[in-house]
Amino acid sequence: MQQWFETPPGRYLLAWERAEFERSVGDIFGYHALQLGMPLLDTLEHNRMPHKWLALQHAGEGAALHATPSLVTDFSALPFEENSLDLVVLPHSLELNTDPHATLREVERVLVPEGKVIICCLNPASLWGLRQRRAHLYRSLGFGEFFLPDAGEFIGYWRLRDWLRLLSFEVESGTFGCYRPAMQSEKWLERTSWFDRAGDKWWPIFGAVYFIVAVKRVRGIKLIGKAWKTPAGIATAPVPIANRSVQSTYLEEQV
Repeated sequence: MQQWFETPPGRYLLAWERAEFERSVGDIFGYHALQLGMPLLDTLEHNRMPHKWLALQHAGEGAALHATPSLVTDFSALPFEENSLDLVVLPHSLELNTDPHATLREVERVLVPEGKVIICCLNPASLWGLRQRRAHLYRSLGFGEFFLPDAGEFIGYWRLRDWLRLLSFEVESGTFGCYRPAMQSEKWLERTSWFDRAGDKWWPIFGAVYFIVAVKRVRGIKLIGKAWKTPAGIATAPVPIANRSVQSTYLEEQV
């Protein structure tokens, strides 16, 4: 998606997401935070946890951005112990993943009770999503161009909330943004800036992108005061999981 984010609509979307991540991660406390994918956007820049990692699925993914990942790994088999991370951030990581369910299950495994996951996805039920579906129809007829990156599968907001609920996550907040029409022209995107104000008020669920913050709930556990736990970081070796082989390459360990 890196090339698309250099276009006018991509820069507009990226600016909204950067502001939203800055607002959301600043007050989340703990020891360990992990960003899965998208080296273009440093989602943990304004978070104050002492140990923060960027995980990518391919070693050269961040080379053009001079972004050095902490580790290269399969997102469905993270090399962290169970209940060891306080925050996991997925900026467009699910929709670009071949198995988003497995990635979410793995995020639930590595998060501590009351740990948080932040997910950002493109909204298929938006003007941008409708234009993308129309482009798919035109392409099947032999013409037309895609407006959004043709990578992965868009996941609907309510569908993702259902997935989270089945994994015992409780959605703390859901936000939509970027209501301007699907246009490539920066001039027309600027002229339609009033759509953002109107969209928040009149059609809030039809923004081009949505942002979910969810908390891992564990039955029978109630945290009072400061959570006690021994700081745990990256596992020295991938955690064995039944019927699953884990192959991870460590590029940098920051513990």
